[in-house]
Amino acid sequence: MTDVRRALGARGEAAVASWYEARGYEVLARNWTCREGELDLVVRQGRAFVFCEVKTRTTDAFGTPAEAVTRAKQDRLRRLAARWLEEDAPVRPREIRFDVAAVLDDEIDVIEGAF
Repeated sequence: MTDVRRALGARGEAAVASWYEARGYEVLARNWTCREGELDLVVRQGRAFVFCEVKTRTTDAFGTPAEAVTRAKQDRLRRLAARWLEEDAPVRPREIRFDVAAVLDDEIDVIEGAF
């Protein structure tokens, strides 16, 4: 991955983290990694935990950012979330949700409960 693409992704993740914080969520993890992969954002509001996949693009010429979250990616994110909950969760969750945040030209579109 080029430095330009990495910087674009980091800007998108920071913007989405701020979006959640403005709505009363606490950011628990950014770019959490393990051998199996990475979780972009883990946020919570009380005991509701949200695992958010962030897709940042400069154009939708190759499809919308959210379309990049395939079924295989969803399955991997579920496995990663289970591992994060087992290893790092501060409390047992009452609710778990998977969101997809699409950042396109600095516009943030968060699809809550995307899968």
